Amino acid sequence: MQAVVLKGYNNGYELILEPTASFTGIKVELSNLMEKLHNDETADRTKKYSFNINTGMILYTAEQKQALENIFANYPRFSIHKIQSSVIEKQEAQEIVDSTTVHVNGDIIRNGQDKLVQGDLLFLGTLHEGGILRATGSIFVLGTANGVLCAGHENNTSAVLAGNLKNAQQLRIADLVDIVNEDKKISETDQMSALFVNDLHALALTRIEQLKTTRPKLFIKAGGF
Repeated sequence: MQAVVLKGYNNGYELILEPTASFTGIKVELSNLMEKLHNDETADRTKKYSFNINTGMILYTAEQKQALENIFANYPRFSIHKIQSSVIEKQEAQEIVDSTTVHVNGDIIRNGQDKLVQGDLLFLGTLHEGGILRATGSIFVLGTANGVLCAGHENNTSAVLAGNLKNAQQLRIADLVDIVNEDKKISETDQMSALFVNDLHALALTRIEQLKTTRPKLFIKAGGF
């Protein structure tokens, strides 16, 4: 079985590395293939070629990727466009899970504490005045929030703040901030509210039921409260 298979497409070339082959065998075959292509007298020697490398179900280390780069360094007309595999690192997989999951949290966040959650958050705990609760996604508050709420941390303007927002010191979505002073306090009758970024890139307050039209996917994810 070949350790390295070259395939040509309309938009370029791909090198498929056999997952069951030893890395030493792959390096030998790749070197031989590059040497053969380099010495091909029918090839246009003024043209440069870029290759995608597919490692299949094997995730190569930085050292292994560098070893492949070193082989190509011997042939100036050839270069690696990208090295890809059919698997991802555990950390990357966890980040994907975090970003698509509604996390449930019942912590007590006190004055001076700053908590960050990856993804969307259903908050059932207590956020004291002077405390900060952040999420990279949306924050749905069913607990008590007297501190600072920040959704869309790292500039996610599609995030929303929803639920019991009436006592919060400050509401933030991405880079937008709404200071909740006495004139802008959310009334008791509107305590289940939603704050979102509108088409004018400004914060807008609405009844939580309106998320059905402004952010339908988020409304479903939150269970409609």
